[in-house]
Amino acid sequence: MPLPLLDDIRRLTPEIRALAPQIEQDREVPDHLIDRLSKLGVFRLTAPRAAGGHEAEPADLVAVCEELGRADGSVGWCAMIGAATGITLGYLPRDVATELLADPRFLIAGVAAPMGRAVPVDGGHRITGRWPFASACRQATWLVGGVLVSDGRQPPHPRLAVMAAGDLTIHDTWDVAGLRGTGSHDIEATDVFVPDTRIFSLAAPPVQPGPLYAFPPIALLALGIGAVSLGIARAAIADFVELARDKRNPVTGEAIAARPAVRAAVAEAESLRAAGLAYLNGEVAAAGTDAERRARLRLAVLTATRNAARAVDLVYRAAGGSAVYAASPLQRHFRDVHVATQHAMVNTDVLETAGAVLLGESVNTARL
Repeated sequence: MPLPLLDDIRRLTPEIRALAPQIEQDREVPDHLIDRLSKLGVFRLTAPRAAGGHEAEPADLVAVCEELGRADGSVGWCAMIGAATGITLGYLPRDVATELLADPRFLIAGVAAPMGRAVPVDGGHRITGRWPFASACRQATWLVGGVLVSDGRQPPHPRLAVMAAGDLTIHDTWDVAGLRGTGSHDIEATDVFVPDTRIFSLAAPPVQPGPLYAFPPIALLALGIGAVSLGIARAAIADFVELARDKRNPVTGEAIAARPAVRAAVAEAESLRAAGLAYLNGEVAAAGTDAERRARLRLAVLTATRNAARAVDLVYRAAGGSAVYAASPLQRHFRDVHVATQHAMVNTDVLETAGAVLLGESVNTARL
């Protein structure tokens, strides 16, 4: 990834931070900000270079998502969804990927869970289904939906379908505690035709060659969750440091930064955040396709997310009553990071599966 992209994102960070309260209130990232991120190439990070993408390294995805998560959790999350879902273009024919990327405002999002039904017809499939948690669905140009293909003769088998966003209905369901600006509404397809060239499986070999597409695809989709969470933690620690220097003990007039408990809280929070980021980057660098390497990578993602939440909890508690007001950024960081921890990619099932792999026990590793 060209370094100027990350530099451009850092220059955009103050504007995003200023917009954060409005993004939360509106429950979506404004179109003009999506346009800025699109022009920077954020949503093309993992798309094939030969088709018009950047084909960046996984470590670059971590860096971009962490920085945008620091700017605002919801913006980081939408960027993560758009950037990571671009990996799916590596599984499509090159001419199809090129056609999708021809739109200068290209943004692909969606839900991989097989909650739809696909019926084979001449030249493609008819898709019907409804998928919750479709982050950035209002801004997307293309939406992916997981489906079970059934021809009535063989057992249903999972596939992913890439659908034009305009062919789906968006149901306004995203009224939640945190990451409110992600607009993760339900999307619904009713008898939508999708050509065979836009139906694929992540379990099949990718069409596109290169090291990025040799990276475990599900793990790549999970990476950004840890990265965005760590960005939220970094923002929370910085906001708390500013508060601790300005907030005074009403009796002594001394800044709360002088309190030993406050100093310990910020030190522990920073150590958790930094350790989570180092662990994540280390496992990304060592990533492989065998079960143990995939298990270790997913453990790093889960640990990064949990460390981030623990770090935010520490500074949130140390801030006292100041953090409970809606106007406090710490209040928003607290809610955002705890919604991130609820994602299926970082739940206890992943921990148990990874543990089974490390113990050498027989276990289904498809989710890794």
